[in-house]
Amino acid sequence: MRLIELMNGVAYTALNDPAWAEIDILGLASDSRRVEPGYLFAALPGAKTDGREFIADAVERGAVAILADADRMPLRRGVAFVADPNPRRRLALMAARFYRRQPRVVAAVTGTSGKTSIACFTRQLWTELGFQAASLGTLGIIAPGLTRYGSLTTPDPIALHKDLADLAAAGIDHVAMEASSHGLDQYRLDGVAVRAAAFTNLNRDHLDYHPTMEAYFAAKRRLFAEVMADGASAVLNADVPEYGALLETCRVRGLRVLSYGVNGETLRLESVRASATGQTVHFVYESRRHEVSVGLVGDFQAGNLLAALGLVVGSGGDAHAAIASLPHLQGVPGRMQRIARLSNGAAIFVDYAHKPGALEAVLHALRRHTERRLVVVFGCGGDRDAGKRPQMGAIAARLADRTIVTDDNPRTEDPSAIRSQILADCPGALEIGDRAAAVETAMRSLEAGDTLVIAGKGHERGQIVGDKTIPFDDAEVVRAVASALDGTVK
Repeated sequence: MRLIELMNGVAYTALNDPAWAEIDILGLASDSRRVEPGYLFAALPGAKTDGREFIADAVERGAVAILADADRMPLRRGVAFVADPNPRRRLALMAARFYRRQPRVVAAVTGTSGKTSIACFTRQLWTELGFQAASLGTLGIIAPGLTRYGSLTTPDPIALHKDLADLAAAGIDHVAMEASSHGLDQYRLDGVAVRAAAFTNLNRDHLDYHPTMEAYFAAKRRLFAEVMADGASAVLNADVPEYGALLETCRVRGLRVLSYGVNGETLRLESVRASATGQTVHFVYESRRHEVSVGLVGDFQAGNLLAALGLVVGSGGDAHAAIASLPHLQGVPGRMQRIARLSNGAAIFVDYAHKPGALEAVLHALRRHTERRLVVVFGCGGDRDAGKRPQMGAIAARLADRTIVTDDNPRTEDPSAIRSQILADCPGALEIGDRAAAVETAMRSLEAGDTLVIAGKGHERGQIVGDKTIPFDDAEVVRAVASALDGTVK
């Protein structure tokens, strides 16, 4: 693609030679190590490194064009330079033009908790309606014939637009994706034609990146204020404090609003009744009451399935066919996932909850499914927001009958120091640094009627210690211990 086409007519600097506008760009890269001959290199400023320091390396590898901040435009003869005051957003728009294709319907979901479940539920509902559908986010890409494990909630814009183009080329016409605050703040989703988007909630998280909760919310709000396509549908949780501000944002944009929750006008949640294997959800849509039984544990899942239903309806899906498909929804790996049941009937779950609001929701939800003691094993990640550690300790002390504090991706921090910060507000908790030993200790203590949840890692298959990732899977540990204890493994 010619550079002038990639820029879509936007003014740029080409080092005093108009002929540079006609050069062919064969690829895009924001990491100089991935540059190949004919590529455009995006020299982006970062938290730890500045991409402009690697321009020479990119040129040496064959870069023919450089995208950089207009305020500090470097000069290098023989290379075209694109100057933009917001190079991150420009790169995202370039990636959209370079890869060209996207699935016909793209839905996005943002919020502190629930993104992965809602994206996966939306994909399942679309599939039930006969569409070729995919989900993209923390679990990677899940699509017919294209499933690929991943780790980033929202990939960088080059990878994201390539993935969307690959999905479209494979015949996928619907995709539901997670929109993280990092991704929105760094303009990774700009250029994606989002037809419907949902907001779940806002709880403390990522304050190692965002300076304040207000900045954290502002990043989430960008999805509705700037990213979504004109005339798109916004699916908003009417039960959260941010609802009013988001509603006003959507009205200014002229977006269609579908609200859900106890106070929802479009999808009003009336009640949730827990059972041994799931729950029955009562809600109202278009003045008609519906009763749906689903095999999902946790009353917060009722909100997740209504948000997914809202995305399907908001993107043009048949509402009544989607409602009829709700009982077929399957749980998401690592999200309130029951892994085993011991011979005495005690149940063991794993969940991804690694922030205060999520841990609180999980413990509240499992209490309704617990006859006797609720036991929790959890830790907190290193090199991340330290302020949430005592908060999570206090939540466990208040809502669980027994707590074991362990390690969870300590990274470069001292694991014992992290545990100490949790224990400061969790009196009476047992401290076992070795996560496998903590899980086994908890499981061996379970009695009839008890429930154990191992929180923090969910689907993850590694423990990050220092700069290395050691293979580790909570679910595998649970299965091994359950087998040794003569339990039933799912």
